[in-house]
Amino acid sequence: MTAATSQAQQHGAVRLTDWGVIRAAGEDARSFLHGQLTQDTLHLDDHTARLAGYCSAKGRLLASFVLWQRGPAEVLLACSADLLPQTLKRLSMFVLRAKCKLSDASADVPLHGIVGGDAAGPVWSRSTQGTADLVRLPDAAGHVRHLWAGAEAGAAPALPATDADLWRWLEVHSGVPRIVAATAEQFVPQMVNLEVVGGVNFQKGCYPGQEVVARSQYRGTLKRRAFLFDTDAAASAGQELYAATDPDQPAGMVAAAAPAPDGSGRHAVLAETKIAALDAPLHLGSASGPLLRPRALPYALPTEA
Repeated sequence: MTAATSQAQQHGAVRLTDWGVIRAAGEDARSFLHGQLTQDTLHLDDHTARLAGYCSAKGRLLASFVLWQRGPAEVLLACSADLLPQTLKRLSMFVLRAKCKLSDASADVPLHGIVGGDAAGPVWSRSTQGTADLVRLPDAAGHVRHLWAGAEAGAAPALPATDADLWRWLEVHSGVPRIVAATAEQFVPQMVNLEVVGGVNFQKGCYPGQEVVARSQYRGTLKRRAFLFDTDAAASAGQELYAATDPDQPAGMVAAAAPAPDGSGRHAVLAETKIAALDAPLHLGSASGPLLRPRALPYALPTEA
């Protein structure tokens, strides 16, 4: 058993300081978000959570959310803290006459990631733990994960602390993309497998970028996808990848990366890349940079027709 596996089996929680929360409150909150996001929010209930993207008119992801309902007239949207202010500002521009008030609730709804323990319902379900919300996230590297959202400032789960690097490593290994400031407007949802992991509803009505997203899905072959890699060097979101056979232009971009929790110096990388470039060695930063070693995704990608 590796040190990383041993650590991942512990039951503990970590404060997610790199996440924030937007609150949408009011009787039109769900219908307003339904017209803005890639996900159906009209049919949210107290037992479900959902993954969603927020796109530009060109279909590029500005942000991604884990969202759930807290009461009949309040939806909470967890996203990367480094792009929350601009995302909140942009969403607020389109509220217009809708009875929906958007605000930064990060201080009032502290988020923790929980590793291990028993699974509280199926993936993307929402339950409660005392006054807190508990969202079941996809497993990563065979380990159960939850998002814990407190009901007041300073609240925390009654669990021992776990390593922040462990949480980030598992987040990368889940294969579920989280858009950050360094990757905003870089990806159409399918380029980072967002529709594969349940973040796009193709039956819902229009939203910004919907035509581009639908066209990417139904016309022609998708030429870019996200894949998992290991590398022996430090990696970070927004770094470019290069194929050894084509050193003059990037073959892709890192969507998420995290150091292995065993202290080995290795990094796990979730990177968007040209599918055709997978036939050649891929390198980080330049064609002569650190080698990226492919790993299996935790889910199957659809066969492209």
